[in-house]
Amino acid sequence: MAQHGEVWVYVEVDDGSIADVSLELLGKGRELAGILGVPLAAIVLASDTKPLAACLFTYGADIVYAAQDARLARYTTLPFTRVLTDAIRERKPEIVLYGATPLGRDLAPRVASALKTGLTADCTDLRIDSYESAGRLYQQKLMQIRPAWGGNIIATIVSPDVLPEMATVREGVMHVPEPVPGRSGTLVEIPVALDSEPDFVTLLERHTQPRRVDLRSAPIIVSGGYGMGSQEGFKLIHELAAVLGAAVAGSRAAVDAGFVHADHQVGQTGTTVRPKLYVACGISGAVQHRAGMEESAKILAINRDAEAPIFGVAHYGIVGDVREVIPRLIKALKGKL
Repeated sequence: MAQHGEVWVYVEVDDGSIADVSLELLGKGRELAGILGVPLAAIVLASDTKPLAACLFTYGADIVYAAQDARLARYTTLPFTRVLTDAIRERKPEIVLYGATPLGRDLAPRVASALKTGLTADCTDLRIDSYESAGRLYQQKLMQIRPAWGGNIIATIVSPDVLPEMATVREGVMHVPEPVPGRSGTLVEIPVALDSEPDFVTLLERHTQPRRVDLRSAPIIVSGGYGMGSQEGFKLIHELAAVLGAAVAGSRAAVDAGFVHADHQVGQTGTTVRPKLYVACGISGAVQHRAGMEESAKILAINRDAEAPIFGVAHYGIVGDVREVIPRLIKALKGKL
């Protein structure tokens, strides 16, 4: 089918607020649309879309497709899938991007299945490039880049023969663009046809719990790994973080061992962070963890193993036992502060 050639970002909304990952995708979408020379569009499904559209224009959207209906106030799988699938079939975008959130991971594969198109999950990067297969050259295709085989390799996935090209993208791996106040665009209302849609799910109650820590916005992070030895030993991470005014984080091994809550996890299956300073204590530096913190402005690693992979991405390294180094570091910092 002929495509209109737009790049779409599905905008996730909760309690009237746009998810950060959707704003991150608008920044990346702006870049991809610029390379392709096509408009960037945001599609938003909500009970009130007008204030959301004004915000989306300031973050780079040229077009906002708005599906407004009281039944779209809260996410439920089938109605959202129906509305989004119908919109894609009607408008025929070239690329559709979703956040790799619980909502995105539920919605995107259902839409992909309905459209019989491909979907790459949990991407950490996207770019436009050429692709050759069986002697045929495909121009300007979406390269969907993600860790594979347990994070041991980085795979580049392409869907050359089916459209739209679709991907979910991990939170925190893209930069939120600077908003441009007063920027405007085209608002297109999308009809909502749900009258014949079976209502298999009824939302009876909704309980939300805020995250214990907002690692993505923390300027300084002190992170501990399995090398901290125990939950008792992990208290040193909290003490160092208190001195530095930092957020506390942990590797997956530390989370699995019960040293710290999962909300604090940094890495491929946790949060991706870019603080001004990342202090890695007792973290070996498996590729899964490095994927979540290697873009930090400065990285200080403390590990007793001089050959630990974490030193490969660290700007500064201290080889030594964390249970000896951290108390000395705390003492030195308190003396200067």
